[in-house]
Amino acid sequence: MATRRVVVTGMGALTPIGLSVESFWEGMMQGKSGAAPITYFDTTHFDTKFACELKGFDASKYLDRKDARRLDKYAQYGISASVMALQDAGIDPAQLSEDEKDRIGVIVGSGIGGLQTFEDQVITMDKDGPRRISPFFIPMMIADICAGLISIRFGFRGPNYAAVSACSTANHNIMDALNAIQRGMADVMVTGGAEAAVTRTGVGGFNAAKALSTNNEEAETASRPFDKRRDGFVLGEGAGILILEELEHAKTRGAKIYAEILGIGMSADAYHMTAPDPNGRGAALSMRMALNDAGLDVSQVDYLNMHGTSTPLGDVAETKAIKQVFGDHAYKLNVSSTKSMTGHLLGAAGAVEAIAAILAIQNNTVPPTINFVEADPECDLNYTFNTPQERTVNVAASNVFGFGGHNTTVIFGRYAE
Repeated sequence: MATRRVVVTGMGALTPIGLSVESFWEGMMQGKSGAAPITYFDTTHFDTKFACELKGFDASKYLDRKDARRLDKYAQYGISASVMALQDAGIDPAQLSEDEKDRIGVIVGSGIGGLQTFEDQVITMDKDGPRRISPFFIPMMIADICAGLISIRFGFRGPNYAAVSACSTANHNIMDALNAIQRGMADVMVTGGAEAAVTRTGVGGFNAAKALSTNNEEAETASRPFDKRRDGFVLGEGAGILILEELEHAKTRGAKIYAEILGIGMSADAYHMTAPDPNGRGAALSMRMALNDAGLDVSQVDYLNMHGTSTPLGDVAETKAIKQVFGDHAYKLNVSSTKSMTGHLLGAAGAVEAIAAILAIQNNTVPPTINFVEADPECDLNYTFNTPQERTVNVAASNVFGFGGHNTTVIFGRYAE
């Protein structure tokens, strides 16, 4: 059976630099930083006092107020972004037949899930006893509930679950959604990731792991991938949702096609719980796998949205991996890290960065890596520092790696018959 081609027909984004796909792109083109002092809790005793919060988000635009109160913020973000994406795709669930709803699935994940809910309910139990625990505690907390609630809200009965792989979560969900369509299990998939881990235990936990930047004096510019002064990632939050659709299905209904998914790759470092393989072998394997799956030569890739978290070890390891895979072309393609602007959205990162890659194709413009001042001799690629760069982008790849040694690469291409 011929492989079913899969295209992107809708996108929704909630990011620290824009609460829509359009404002997200504008924020990237302006080189906007989402980092600022944390407002959600008192940071007096925390090593890191800043993050990339989702400023100005109003759940009531997308959710009934009563329903919103029964959802952790991560699920509010994911459902809201799915509403945006379906509207963007021109899919109105109220106008679909029951048979059509049978052919639409939802695979949306979260790296951590309802962390704020977990914190609140543990405190309640400790203070007032187990009888005071909310009956919504477990369903609000679990990482699959966002996918389930999107399915319930719209009546989509196709494949429905959440893959969880730390920061690689969204990419793995996109890959699973792609596979579901290619194997004929669905015609349309709602997919991506959502995260809301800017909480006391989230920040405190990543501080304990020595993963976060502690540059409180320069918070706005602390996410500085590939800069010699980088000292850790900046925690972010938000959601990204893609509507994937079988090509002929999309053409039949006259859908706008943003891009086609050309190839996917995934691998493991098999090295360390949190640190990357310093030689980048697993990351290189993921990229090679995606290129092979797409049937592309390295010279055909124009832009690569790097994982680029702004950690001392990670940025160097990924740079080495790119050189291994792309050879001389590594210096000809544009690479960048949009995490320099959004911070690290953990389980939502892959979906938000997939949207950035697709928009680079749509606009023939590469988003920048901001906050660069001092060169690191071990990071010597064209990282598109500080300002966007116009160039033809027909093929764009996105790398996302996660704690546990999970490596993922998705390659998008300009749609052509």
